[in-house]
Amino acid sequence: MADEARKLVVVTPVYEDREASTRLFRELAAALGRDLVVVAVDDGSVREPVEPARIADAGLDGVVLRLRRNVGHQRAIAIGLGYAAAELPAGEVVVMDSDGEDLPASVPALLARLRAGDVDIAVAQRGNRVESLRFRAFYVVYKAIFSLLTGRRIAFGNFMAMSPAALSRLVSMQEVWVHVAGSVLNSRLRIAACPLDRGPRYAGSSKMNFVALALHGFKALMVFAEDVLVRVGIVCAAVAVASVLGMALAIVLKIAGFATPGWFSVALGIMMLMFLQTGTLTLVTLMLSGLMRSGPVAPSAWRDFVAAVEPARA
Repeated sequence: MADEARKLVVVTPVYEDREASTRLFRELAAALGRDLVVVAVDDGSVREPVEPARIADAGLDGVVLRLRRNVGHQRAIAIGLGYAAAELPAGEVVVMDSDGEDLPASVPALLARLRAGDVDIAVAQRGNRVESLRFRAFYVVYKAIFSLLTGRRIAFGNFMAMSPAALSRLVSMQEVWVHVAGSVLNSRLRIAACPLDRGPRYAGSSKMNFVALALHGFKALMVFAEDVLVRVGIVCAAVAVASVLGMALAIVLKIAGFATPGWFSVALGIMMLMFLQTGTLTLVTLMLSGLMRSGPVAPSAWRDFVAAVEPARA
């Protein structure tokens, strides 16, 4: 696809969502014309795999990356970015979901913000949302916890546009395989927010249940494992010191004869339990930090997950 190197590249993960992705391709063509290449990452779909003909029928060129197995939303995006960096160099890249919640009509606004200067990545910061009250409440709590543990604010998702230089940096980061938005935040690239509304799904229902949503949020924390370790370590150290002082005070009171029957053993047990729990929490956080820094991911790692590259020509 050397002749398409300068075209806009749209990377979108698709999992069992043929109807929604087909509509996305049509709306991309209507909003942006034919001057783009679609990289549809089929994340191991079995019942409704995306077909290259759906891209061609929309009047677009592109490819379907057929993965060997389901790897999850974030890894599917990382694979698509790896392919774009290797096979479609020098073009701007847009990452968006295929279900319609990321509107093709909003892409020009993202690109305009990206091209405004001094910006490497333009991210969509949501205005009006169509999610349930439960989701909104969870999201508010999650952002507060994220800010507390990492010292950073995260207010965007996967819908973004990036320059070729930004793409090159992201595909060399192992964190992008864990959480794309967190990796962008950790990349030290120049990020600009673009207020955009979220649209309703084209078809079907979301496959992101509460457990998957919580896991997705936890993965964002893993990207900043070292920052979390420092903050958790400071709190644990303070609690551990307070526990040791409390045990010492309980022993002094016991020796002095001020302790009531049974009080000493209960107080000492509680303090000891607090000390052990803080040590365990610090150890777990340290292990997570070690996992995230276990070694770099080669930019060509995406090839190991792709079973077939199926081109689509309008």
